Amino acid sequence: MKMKRSCNLLLGLCSMLALGFLYYSSDRITLQGWDYRSLYDKEGFLNKLDGKLPLELIHMYNNLSEGACRPGYAAAKMTANYPKFNKEAPMFLDPNYKQFSRIGGYSPPFGVKSQEKIIDILLSATKNYDLGEELDSLSCKTCIIIGNGGILTNKSLGQRIDQFDVVVRLNEAPVKGFEKDVGSKTTMRITYPEGAIQKTERYEAQSLFVLSAFKALDLKWLRHMVFKQRLHSADGFWKSVARQVPREPSDIRILNPYFIQEASFNLIGLPHNNGQMGRGNIPTLGAVAITMALHNCDEVAVAGFGYDMKTPNAPLHYYEKTKMSAIKESWTHNISKEKEFLLKLVKAGIIQDWTKGICGKKC
Repeated sequence: MKMKRSCNLLLGLCSMLALGFLYYSSDRITLQGWDYRSLYDKEGFLNKLDGKLPLELIHMYNNLSEGACRPGYAAAKMTANYPKFNKEAPMFLDPNYKQFSRIGGYSPPFGVKSQEKIIDILLSATKNYDLGEELDSLSCKTCIIIGNGGILTNKSLGQRIDQFDVVVRLNEAPVKGFEKDVGSKTTMRITYPEGAIQKTERYEAQSLFVLSAFKALDLKWLRHMVFKQRLHSADGFWKSVARQVPREPSDIRILNPYFIQEASFNLIGLPHNNGQMGRGNIPTLGAVAITMALHNCDEVAVAGFGYDMKTPNAPLHYYEKTKMSAIKESWTHNISKEKEFLLKLVKAGIIQDWTKGICGKKC
């Protein structure tokens, strides 16, 4: 009888210990979860953005001459404010792209699934997969992404823009006639079929033509451009497309689709939609270009970004007379969410906004 009573007592004690452990553990997990939520937002950025750098980097940068490129600056700032950031991501697709596992499971625009055959054909024709020997040899690269916003008008930033190692332009935004405000240098022009320059005489003399493929049809279009084949039909495109691109295959690149994927699902926090293009889950080309630069440039700046809807009569783009009031709600983009993302980058000092269109008076 005593033995049975002891067993019951021991069993009861074990049960109490087990319940206590479970309670303690669940409390710890809840606290840890609460601590994480109090520190980071839903996308993984610090709620209280931190502009500080590690001491060793501060000492290194202090020893540089004034205005010199600061190696690893953007990545260090990004990591400090977004710990999930992993800098390793090649700018363009190359013959080893299948080893980059993060894009293999998604179809365009977020990956390369089911497009490997045509990509292999294109890469075998272009034979070049980087920025070029001169730029790739630099130990530190400064990059600027030029948006198309009317906020660039009369800013006279042209000379400063041309001082960057890499100048990235988007779609058909012109240079000729606007050099005072937007500069004359173009390292690469990122675009897609519907956004590409259609009049060949408007292309700059030298620059890389970079396709950002948002759909499988875009890669088929690029094949026509690379092999100088006549495009018989524009079916499947949402507006007219360029019929030829005045570039040799060696000056054509395919942007790594990981930057669309990361910008959409991770950095901006747009709907995943089972990894398919859907309503409001495609980042703008500007956000994609900035994401690319964060992975591949040491310092990143932007100009011509930001739309001030409080000034409906202001120019929408620097190169045309369309007013700000012409902006309509986009089916593919979520402009408000994207602005939150860009605001984080500027407030944390990860990127520099030369035209102050992202922050306005908030910074």
